Amino acid sequence: MAALVLFAAAAACGSGSEPSGAGGRGGGPSGPPEVGYVVVQPTSSPILTELPGRAAAYESSDVRPQVTGLIKRRLFEEGAQVRAGQPLYEIDPSLFRAAVNQAQANLSSAQATAEAARIQAQRLAPLARIEAVSKQEYTNAVAQARQGGAQIAQTRAALETARINLRFTRVPAPISGRIGRSLFTVGALVQANQAEPLAQIQRLDPMFVDIQQAAADLLTLRRQLATGGVLPTRAEVRLTLPDGSVYPQAGSVEFAEAVVGIETGTVTLRARFPNPQGLLLPGMVVRARFAQAVAADVYLVPQPAISRDPKGNAMLWVVGPGDRAVQRTVRADRTQGPYWVVTEGLRPGDRVITQGLGRVQQAASRGGPAGARGGGGQGVQVRPVPADIPQRVQAPPAGAGSGGRGSGR
Repeated sequence: MAALVLFAAAAACGSGSEPSGAGGRGGGPSGPPEVGYVVVQPTSSPILTELPGRAAAYESSDVRPQVTGLIKRRLFEEGAQVRAGQPLYEIDPSLFRAAVNQAQANLSSAQATAEAARIQAQRLAPLARIEAVSKQEYTNAVAQARQGGAQIAQTRAALETARINLRFTRVPAPISGRIGRSLFTVGALVQANQAEPLAQIQRLDPMFVDIQQAAADLLTLRRQLATGGVLPTRAEVRLTLPDGSVYPQAGSVEFAEAVVGIETGTVTLRARFPNPQGLLLPGMVVRARFAQAVAADVYLVPQPAISRDPKGNAMLWVVGPGDRAVQRTVRADRTQGPYWVVTEGLRPGDRVITQGLGRVQQAASRGGPAGARGGGGQGVQVRPVPADIPQRVQAPPAGAGSGGRGSGR
């Protein structure tokens, strides 16, 4: 019986000393928990915006006839690349060539008539001085000579108009770009100033993307820029194509329209993108991601460090004086990669806990609400180490676990 009492006493002594040592290394109940922290400093963060957009051609022009006639030939291949000034259609030039010839003949006749009137006026000039002819007759001769000169100018203008119309029988490309399908065939009658174009040409390199942004968001951004909370920037724009892939070329915002859409309540921002491979097509719906401004004096906190309370407020733990963890409410409305962007609630040099948060919360729950939030300057006692230092995990000594279980029973 005495031997049994001595054995139980020895077992009780062994089980009482081992948990104390284990708790000191691994953060057990009898020692402060070990936590990893990062030191935060104020920095700048771009305010990224992702908005829908629609691609539009850099230049677009309708091919229209300027004279009336029958299409005689089509001089291009549909869907081909054309250059500015390249002939696209030929309208039957017969009537226009005849009009040129007629205007040329009229000009010759006017020149002959004017020459005769001029000579007549020259002959009557000396006779009028000696009063061999009346002054009225001489005045009429001079007027006829001047009318002849005016007639020459009129017929010359008519000849130039006829030549222009003859040149318009070959319809040129107004711009360089890719031409679409022909809306009129050979033999079709076309008219000057008709509503429907013959074809359409679009320049696809570079390309525009019209981005729609809510007017309220744009007003908020401009107020922030006015107060100095954020700084303007001219960052690159990235696109996500309809198939989910990222467009390889970056663009830049050219301008923002000065009007708000009546039906949509949005403002159009126009961005310009190079399109050497022709991946962007007019009318394509894309998503644009870009930075309109840069927020200054913010803190980038790893996402695992921040949690939310039932009301949605952002909470984190910082290591305060005396290595005590204190929970703090911060403002974190957006993310940047693996970080939360914290705009309020932190100070330069704060040590934010990112590892071992579960042990801190357990210790805080045992200490009560005042201890959890650092009430009365208490907080939760922790053993802080930099977050990039790997933690050492050791197995308990042999027999320590069995001794503890034996003592618990």
